[in-house]
Amino acid sequence: PAVPQGLLRLARRSGQLNLAGRGLTHVPEHVWRINLDTPEEAQQNLSFGAADRWWEQTDLTKLILASNKLQSLSEDVQLLPALTMLDVHDNQLTSLPSALGQLENLQKLDVSHNKLRSLPEELLQLPRLRSLLVQHNELSQLPEGLGQLLSLEELDVSNNQLTAIPTSFALLVNLVRLNLACNQLKELPADLSAMKSLRQLDCTKNYLETVPPKLATMASLEQLYLRKNKLRSLPEFPSCKLLKELHAGENQIEILNAENLKQLSSLCVLELRDNKIKAVPEEITVLQKLERLDLANNDISRLPYTLGNLPQLKFLALEGNPLRTIRRDLLQKGTQELLKYLRSKIQDDGPGPNEEPPVTAMTLPSQSKVNIHAITTLKLLEYSDKQAAEIPEAVFDAVGANPVATVNFSKNQLREIPPRLVELKDSVCDVSLGFNKISSISSELCLLQKLTHLDLRNNVLTALPEEMEALKRLHTINLAFNRFKVFPSVLYHLPALETILLSNNQVGSIDPVQLKGMDKLGTLDLQNNDLLQVPPELGNCENLRSLLLEGNPFRTPRAAVLAKGTAAVLEYLRSRIPC
Repeated sequence: PAVPQGLLRLARRSGQLNLAGRGLTHVPEHVWRINLDTPEEAQQNLSFGAADRWWEQTDLTKLILASNKLQSLSEDVQLLPALTMLDVHDNQLTSLPSALGQLENLQKLDVSHNKLRSLPEELLQLPRLRSLLVQHNELSQLPEGLGQLLSLEELDVSNNQLTAIPTSFALLVNLVRLNLACNQLKELPADLSAMKSLRQLDCTKNYLETVPPKLATMASLEQLYLRKNKLRSLPEFPSCKLLKELHAGENQIEILNAENLKQLSSLCVLELRDNKIKAVPEEITVLQKLERLDLANNDISRLPYTLGNLPQLKFLALEGNPLRTIRRDLLQKGTQELLKYLRSKIQDDGPGPNEEPPVTAMTLPSQSKVNIHAITTLKLLEYSDKQAAEIPEAVFDAVGANPVATVNFSKNQLREIPPRLVELKDSVCDVSLGFNKISSISSELCLLQKLTHLDLRNNVLTALPEEMEALKRLHTINLAFNRFKVFPSVLYHLPALETILLSNNQVGSIDPVQLKGMDKLGTLDLQNNDLLQVPPELGNCENLRSLLLEGNPFRTPRAAVLAKGTAAVLEYLRSRIPC
């Protein structure tokens, strides 16, 4: 059966059932009826130990059905009235059952990454709902009465096709985080200003040309994302005394108004890359708490030297500007050298009448939005969260002869390991390819012999190639949320491994003898797999400092033993080894 009895038994005891990534096309009826029907084992076995008293079961409060192939949810969901959390993200749902409105205890609903065209009105009857995640669907509008969800603290409607926001949003006075990114909004309703608790507002990638002045009264706002819109000027924020981060890159801003800057006394991050800014006003020095200032790819020809006096500034990006007064090699030395230079120029400001200003090569716009500064100073090659099917050639071209230690290509739609990764084999030691659609590991990856960290979580891997044995320095591998049915045997042959994260797969067994040979292994996470038994010999792996086994269908060790921690579990297992 798609749902092992062991998991159902466990769920009756814990109140939690995780059926993520099991290829389900529908939810078996006995899942909905888990708290109503007499369990199977009760009809076969009439002698119950204390732990098997099914009639003392716990009502199901958490149900995870993520990453399956569900096209609909049954109205039978109402048979689980105690649910506080329902997670059905990453399925193929086109609608939701009206019975959801009956789940009056529901606090968190995640229906993101589906194909929903609308939300049922009944959803508005959930008095305790605190988190509603509907990002990455096909919604063109939201229910007009969404403001009735008065307990809502988190709402994510990003990556849909919304052209307007219901005016009732103004009633969501407890909302802390609102994500409207990647829609088709041309304006924001001024009523949003009534959200007195809102701390984070993300409007990235819409069609906003202005921001209503009234938004400036949002006294709790700490993070505001306005990237990739059509703004021509920086909005004014007289009341946003707590605003710490303002992200307004990739707009059409030409002027930085000194008056606007003066109001942003708490600002730590100001991101204005890829605009058309021509000058930076001297008043920027009022931002005494500023830690990151990104002005890359603008039209700035000179900087106020007083910028060097910002006491907290740790990161200053200027590449891609026609700067005349700063030599290009100085830009590449990093923020601290640059600030030191600017401070030194405050004393002897400007060249004398007979001196020529130094001639410099114009800094070139960074190629295809690659952060050249990150490559040269942080040794980081990043192209993440772009939903790209492949990594553009220009990303690798930008590396040049620079040594790269860290690669982050996570959160894309990659189906294979980028072949050009092998070009970085002499320096790269940390590779992140999580949240993609990679189904197999190519031999290129096995050539990265300096690799110490490898993150492949949330892909569709079922196996690892034996050639990975060449990664002798690898000490951390993250394979969580993949499709492994067996423990990848090549891992047993990687002597430097200290951490194996393999949770949320379908692994059915492990080899304790081979694991014992892994002297360095300190962390082994096998939560939410299909282990029907835990071999007692695993207790001999005394180097393990963290062994995580929750959410598997085995009967022993029982939950009470697991709760005592790794040392107790290992000791218990050793006591079970036959003499």
